[in-house]
Amino acid sequence: MMVPAFIPSPSQGVWHVLGLPIRAYALCILAGIFVGYWLGRRRWVARGGSPTVLADIMFWAIPFGLVGARIYHVITDAELYFGAGRHPIDALKIWHGGLGIWGAVAFGALGAWIACRRAKVPFLAVADAMAPGIALAQVLGRFGNYFNQELFGKPTDKPWGLEIAPEHRPDGYQNFATFHPTFLYEAIWNLGVVALVLLVDRRYKLGHGRAFALYVAGYTAGRAWVENLRIDTVNHFLGLRLNVWTSLILFVIAVVYFIVSARLQPGQEDISGGPAAGKPTDDEAKPESEPESEADAVAADAKVDAEPKVEAKSTNGSDPDGSRD
Repeated sequence: MMVPAFIPSPSQGVWHVLGLPIRAYALCILAGIFVGYWLGRRRWVARGGSPTVLADIMFWAIPFGLVGARIYHVITDAELYFGAGRHPIDALKIWHGGLGIWGAVAFGALGAWIACRRAKVPFLAVADAMAPGIALAQVLGRFGNYFNQELFGKPTDKPWGLEIAPEHRPDGYQNFATFHPTFLYEAIWNLGVVALVLLVDRRYKLGHGRAFALYVAGYTAGRAWVENLRIDTVNHFLGLRLNVWTSLILFVIAVVYFIVSARLQPGQEDISGGPAAGKPTDDEAKPESEPESEADAVAADAKVDAEPKVEAKSTNGSDPDGSRD
């Protein structure tokens, strides 16, 4: 059995079941959401948070994130959908690929913030809990690009080069068969980001948004490198791809925030009880009139018997203890 000197692309990315198209791209996105939520939930509960409250927050964050991801992609790659020979309706065809992580994070954070306000939960604590889960979700989500044969890198003859079918090769690259598998590079990098956030958080107990800032800094450092390998058509600014500039700017912001936050607000927020964890406070949990247990009643009677009795003054004007006025 011969092993190919390249990574073969899948023969298909869509399967029809009972007449319904099942798309690998969508399955990868859904799998990423599931594992990301699973990891975030474990971290949130470990800090004392309510899993029910987190589920409610994700009910807001996930749809916001998906819509934001598509909006960001359409805005930054508008030439793919608008103009001569283009079809604006294609902007709604999310199954063809095209989700911008920056839009997903920004809009997802907006949805989570709204939900956190409603649940009286500290938003930054939720962001910290979900940070490595977001990176893990991106690992699986990137395999959607593999099934769609999109967003690959420059031509390469390395053994790990990715085979791309002729119909998916951009203009000017028809004579090349294998390309850098940037989807795989980014997936591996994101696994490293997951490990980084988990290890640093375990050692230093990151709070007040610092775990999330570490995720942003770690991810953008790798994304800037991977982005420079890609050959898909995108907008450029001052000689660099737009996503490279976005990565560099967010990297600086994340590092500065991490340092300043560590100095101003060391440690973690306390979400072990009360509204911050979606749990009732002691006053809320305690009934107005709590019935006294039999053991408590016996103990109270014994305490009364042990106390010295105070008698009323005698008729001769002496104090109860025998002293006079």
